[in-house]
Amino acid sequence: MADLFHEETAEDLSAQPLAARMRPAEFDEFVGQVHIVGPDSLLRRAIETDELSSVIFWGPPGCGKSTLANIIAHKTEAYFERFSAVTSGVPEVRQAIARAEQRRKTYGQRTILFVDEIHRFNKAQQDAFLPHVEAGTIILIGATTENPYFEVNAPLVSRSRVFQMEPLSDDQVKELVLRALKDEGRGLGKHKAALDDDALAHIVDVANGDARSALNALELAVMTTPPEKKGKRPAARRLTLKIAEDAIQRRALRYDKTGDEHYDVISAFIKSMRGSDPDAAVYWLARMIYAGEDPRFIARRMVVQAAEDVGNADPMALVVANAAAHAVEYVGLPEAQIPLAQAAIYIACAPKSNASYLAINRAMDDVKNRRTPPVPKHLRNAPIEGLREHGHGEGYKYPHDFPGGYVDQEYLSPDTKSRRYYEPRDIGREAQIKKRMEEVESTTKAQKDEDANRGKE
Repeated sequence: MADLFHEETAEDLSAQPLAARMRPAEFDEFVGQVHIVGPDSLLRRAIETDELSSVIFWGPPGCGKSTLANIIAHKTEAYFERFSAVTSGVPEVRQAIARAEQRRKTYGQRTILFVDEIHRFNKAQQDAFLPHVEAGTIILIGATTENPYFEVNAPLVSRSRVFQMEPLSDDQVKELVLRALKDEGRGLGKHKAALDDDALAHIVDVANGDARSALNALELAVMTTPPEKKGKRPAARRLTLKIAEDAIQRRALRYDKTGDEHYDVISAFIKSMRGSDPDAAVYWLARMIYAGEDPRFIARRMVVQAAEDVGNADPMALVVANAAAHAVEYVGLPEAQIPLAQAAIYIACAPKSNASYLAINRAMDDVKNRRTPPVPKHLRNAPIEGLREHGHGEGYKYPHDFPGGYVDQEYLSPDTKSRRYYEPRDIGREAQIKKRMEEVESTTKAQKDEDANRGKE
């Protein structure tokens, strides 16, 4: 189909990175994503019968989104045009649409427009595709690492089929690495490289399900390793663990501080602390720190967590969280990771109560949805004589003037005094608070009974 899309020449192909050269044009070579392109799957049938409609491929880097688009390019009778949201904007979109319209009018040929990193377009830019997808001028294939239900316009998503792709398994990455090592046409076979088992295991492990990362590391390792010499003839290039470690030193960790992974990992971190699992909490904390998350963001979330999920069951949790937040500002990373870990572990291990969280939510709900009565006169501020003449502060009982520092007195208006906002639980320090409140209620009842008896006399 050389007349339908740009075919790479042998010279073009050799100039490309290994990961691009090894992209298959047939399903037989495609690895992974069996749940969406396995035999007799809906997507595979649509591709093989050239009946594809607009789709969005959603998945992490190196899972096969561009590779699948490459297979479509080889299978379709439509004109296939590649487009990157990283390097292009609305003017280029309009030019591509104009070409598609001309192609349709002149030759009756459909156009498939593959837009890589489609989430990089803002919502207004994405709108440029909508009428042309609706009119059938283009069949849109979008590829994104971000959740399309958040990052792609809802009307565009509703007119496309979303396919979620998963990271490759270690065995699948291993298969791709060994294939590239042996392939003499597109791969590295002509270099006669031999990869030690522990070196292979390291590349696969650190790639973390990202085939592109593994293949890039393999290419770097092979091309920078001279052949071993045996006599006058060069022998194979032996790739040791040390060479593999040099080629891929840092795990290919997917983490975008404004994307899905950011929200998913912080959610896992919060839920692990709430669920009293310190090991999981520390793990997710490490994931965020390693990925370069703002430590102040982590600290802020822990301060909220300490109040929301621990509360008065252990008031020290909020103190520890605030201390960790201060340490982040005062010390900075990498040392600040220690107080962050200490606070995360403390919160995870602390007894849990969300009574304070529920109390403020109930009160806020009443403030928003009920009438707001005036402050009772005996509770009002009376800094000057004029206000006191109007009854401000009149009848207020100073608790410290009474035994135990408590006296029965209304602190809410009649419209709200029957509401119970704070209901302490029988756990941790809050159990003592509950006992104290019960004592207060008992004292209140006794004082009311005493006043009632005095009235009868």
